Amino acid sequence: MRRIGFAIALLLCVPAQAEETVLPDVAAPVPIDAIPEGPSVDDRLAEIRRRVEAALVYPPIARVREVTGLAEVVFVVGPDRRAREVSLAQSSGSAVLDRAALRAVADAGTLPHVYGRIIVPVEFALH
Repeated sequence: MRRIGFAIALLLCVPAQAEETVLPDVAAPVPIDAIPEGPSVDDRLAEIRRRVEAALVYPPIARVREVTGLAEVVFVVGPDRRAREVSLAQSSGSAVLDRAALRAVADAGTLPHVYGRIIVPVEFALH
């Protein structure tokens, strides 16, 4: 009788086989743009360049002296959508043109959101 009781106790202690749980297929996460709706990053960068060019004022003294050049300005777009940490990545070779390029970025107004540092070429050419 003791053996039967012991056998029954063993059977009660053995866990029943659990049914195999099948999890649904989960796709790996896909990297997305921080701003998924609206224009692409390339479109936003083109808009930033357009706004900088629209704010650009060719310095009269440079125009009279026929000074030309290409300055590259680097900056980030802040949370208020304005250019922050504006500096020269590459000088045009003329301090007057460099200052005008920096001022154009500062005067471009609100800009589309783009994360990271942006380099915008600012060309001064007489047409």
